[in-house]
Amino acid sequence: MTEAKHPERGDQEAQPSQALSESDAAIARVLEDLIDTLIGRGVIQFTDLPEAAQGKLLWRRKNRAKLQDSLQLLPDDGDTGLL
Repeated sequence: MTEAKHPERGDQEAQPSQALSESDAAIARVLEDLIDTLIGRGVIQFTDLPEAAQGKLLWRRKNRAKLQDSLQLLPDDGDTGLL
């Protein structure tokens, strides 16, 4: 039996369960972006989603914002620290 090839790794091989797990995370991000796009264009409203989905999306947004803030190397005030 041949191993599945991971689409984002070119021709590196991965175990099928590992490849699916990594793919699940990527698909989750795609769905988040799709939901944000649909909301932004007024196709759906955030409150149209089930409460459980709203909670999960809010949790991910909050944690993604925390991560982004912790990775920010330059201050937001426009001061680059350069002379």
